[in-house]
Amino acid sequence: MGASTGFPPVNFFCVRVLMRFSGVPAILLACLSLAACSSRGLTIDELLAQPSMETTSSVAQSTGIEPPADIASAQGNEAPEMLAMAPPAPIPHALESAVIEVGMPIPSARPAAFISPPALRKKRGPRSEIYRQRFRDAKPINFGRASPHSLAVHGVDVSRWQGEIDWVKLRSQGANFAYIKATDGGDHLDPMFKKNWRAAAEAGLKRGAYHFFYWCRVASEQADWFIRNVPKEPGALPPVLDVEWNGDSNCKKRPSREVVLEKMQVFLDKLERHYGQRPIIYTAPDFYRDNLQGAFPNHPFWLRSVAAHPSKVYPGRKWVFWQYSGSGLSHGVDGKIDLNVFHGSEEDWHQWVADATH
Repeated sequence: MGASTGFPPVNFFCVRVLMRFSGVPAILLACLSLAACSSRGLTIDELLAQPSMETTSSVAQSTGIEPPADIASAQGNEAPEMLAMAPPAPIPHALESAVIEVGMPIPSARPAAFISPPALRKKRGPRSEIYRQRFRDAKPINFGRASPHSLAVHGVDVSRWQGEIDWVKLRSQGANFAYIKATDGGDHLDPMFKKNWRAAAEAGLKRGAYHFFYWCRVASEQADWFIRNVPKEPGALPPVLDVEWNGDSNCKKRPSREVVLEKMQVFLDKLERHYGQRPIIYTAPDFYRDNLQGAFPNHPFWLRSVAAHPSKVYPGRKWVFWQYSGSGLSHGVDGKIDLNVFHGSEEDWHQWVADATH
């Protein structure tokens, strides 16, 4: 986290002039902000674009794809991530080119001004057809009256492990949307991502990309790697940050809750600025219990819950997607596939897509 520093000298001439006019408090505040920040010479855009100060050892590359030079060269002892800070109140239009002081201590909660306003309800384009789910399950669960099958819009998530996918056939079985693995860490690109990304769109699915977070790598580098490999396309679903404890990973770190939330915030902020969409957080019960209860109230969640309804596993947490099976079976895919459902009706789905995509 950032260290606290003193404010630069205030331009008291500006203060004396402003005292002669009405509405002094608001104008005085603006003047003080300008005086304080001008000495640093940073614009708001420059401040938000600054990389994290954290450095960690790079993981061994798992593919032949070379990361950018600035990513590949980041090695050393780990230090805290720097959160992208917003001003404590919205900046008036006349002061959009002003700069802000960056030496202020990081608050325990995100500033209210940083929270994006609710999305304006956008005019919907032609509706995509909703296919009724016909999936089977190798390990079916009886969810009772809270069954995911009572919801209308089902989908899948895939990675290289699903191999070659017949996307047209998969859609006809009830895959109305797909989340496709793009990246993990700071140097791995799923070898099937580009093909799946293109083919899913051609088959008429709504699709988005997800990143698997690696706890031994700098968050800002991981965001850069995702942005480098996932195109910014109209109609794409919001990007997803997949945060879990992975016992099979060669990274055995389990950072503190404070560090976890800092890293996530850095990654989420950077993707939101680039794509113009608030990312979705995917997680599993054990990781949620350790880190995410009460956190990120303004982010949409995608929850894994394969034995009970999410309301029982994640009490009080609102969600957009529910991953209800990791053992799904479908025409168009060899082997098992993850099954998911959208939280709402067909009408809710069409409106959510209109609001969430651009």
